[in-house]
Amino acid sequence: MNTSLYMIRHAVSPYVHGQERNRGLSEQGAADARRVKEILKNEEIAHFVSSPYARAIATMQPLAEEAGKEIILYEGLRERAFLNREYGDDELLAAIRRSFEDEGYKLEGGESNNEAEERAVPIIKRLLREYAGSKIAIGTHGNIMAIIMNYYDKSYGFDFLMSTTKPDIYKLEFAGKKLVRVQRLWGPESGTV
Repeated sequence: MNTSLYMIRHAVSPYVHGQERNRGLSEQGAADARRVKEILKNEEIAHFVSSPYARAIATMQPLAEEAGKEIILYEGLRERAFLNREYGDDELLAAIRRSFEDEGYKLEGGESNNEAEERAVPIIKRLLREYAGSKIAIGTHGNIMAIIMNYYDKSYGFDFLMSTTKPDIYKLEFAGKKLVRVQRLWGPESGTV
């Protein structure tokens, strides 16, 4: 039996510099979190894990409550660290693009794709091993989600990241340790916009 990972990218969260851990959801983000619950409530998800960041937890909280399950937090699933100062949008986007081309590249005070992968992928491998054959929801962020998916399939890179939305849901099916199928459950092609 395959193992399914539901990567749930967090809903809209107003940006506040220096508040990465504690940023909650906007009003629209909270409404979208309830829509995430409606989309996934009949999937029979057995395990709920998340980044420790408030916006990731809040996006999957309605779903976990509906299932009567606790959300287990993993520090290693936090969003990729970018910087220790504010950068302009263009500068930051250029750096993110470059980091998918050169996985060792990072902004000063930030984290490379390789470094983020080295802390997050072992958690995914552990979940696949410990919960083999079951369904697992993962509260996540855009960059770290793309980095994890890129580890298993190199076609998930910068362009993929730029095509994702807040929130977003990708169902990854694994046969053992091998990724065999990816299905988007949120967005135009899924019928849930």
